[in-house]
Amino acid sequence: MPGVTTEQWAQLDPVARWLLACRASVLFMTLTAAMLGGLLAWRAGSFDPLFWFACATGLLFAHASNNLLNDYTDSRRGIDRGNYYRNQYGVHVLEDGLMSEAQFWRYFAFTAGVALALGLWLVSERSGPTLALLLAGAFFVLFYTWPLKYVGLGEPAVLLVWGPLMVGGTYFVVSGEWSNEVAWLSLVFALGPTTVLFGKHIDKLGADRAKGVHTLPVLLGENRARRTTAALLLAQYALTLGLVLMQAFGWPLLLVFASVPALQKTLRALRASKPESRPPAYSATLWPLWFSAACFRHTRQFTPLFLAGVLLDTLL
Repeated sequence: MPGVTTEQWAQLDPVARWLLACRASVLFMTLTAAMLGGLLAWRAGSFDPLFWFACATGLLFAHASNNLLNDYTDSRRGIDRGNYYRNQYGVHVLEDGLMSEAQFWRYFAFTAGVALALGLWLVSERSGPTLALLLAGAFFVLFYTWPLKYVGLGEPAVLLVWGPLMVGGTYFVVSGEWSNEVAWLSLVFALGPTTVLFGKHIDKLGADRAKGVHTLPVLLGENRARRTTAALLLAQYALTLGLVLMQAFGWPLLLVFASVPALQKTLRALRASKPESRPPAYSATLWPLWFSAACFRHTRQFTPLFLAGVLLDTLL
């Protein structure tokens, strides 16, 4: 996320300010979750483009709402003060003094309002578990930052949200029926965002421990957290291979193995502790992101290949 000065912020239009405030650079993980759910509905022969567009847009605005609320909650609780890890990368509109609380709440009301309006419309159009999916999504938007993240439940929540809730929920909204098979498949995809979060929480493990934020890496300790992240990365490939061997999907799903070089780089990074200071060749715009940046790069390669594999297998 690019950093901006007060002068640069003043020159930005409202859309650019919104994109920076809600950390739009990570929203691609939500978009790809919605794409996967829609693709699987199309594979099943029951794709509704209007429902898919409404669901995907609602999910993007819900994720943006969570990012805004995350920054607000941690700022009000004093977590993001005093050059905390979050303030060292990207824009924090409250801690950087770029936005008043009143302005912030207008941004949040618009963002959450779009998500809620689309969710309520989908509830009115779809029966079954649509309302339950909406309420579950609202719960995680409101309570991920506190208390879930503070008691080691943030990482399991991300696995659940980016898997069965987003992918499985999109499939249901678009196709009109729930699929346990889709929910299980979604976990392969959801492991990607989960590793990114694990990496970020390992990056700021010391700062979180000092602030009393007990993320799962804080509870596990750095070494075990790094090993857990590596295991989650490897699980994506093992589960993908299992889907092919069980003939749930065909050989095109093996396209994900083209991202093995990125996997190897990420695993090498996870085998050692984070450097105390930025290496000379490392991008200054990424620092102090280290493990999270490595996991994010892997996810950006694995996820499109996974989607391409599902698409190609469907076409064949």
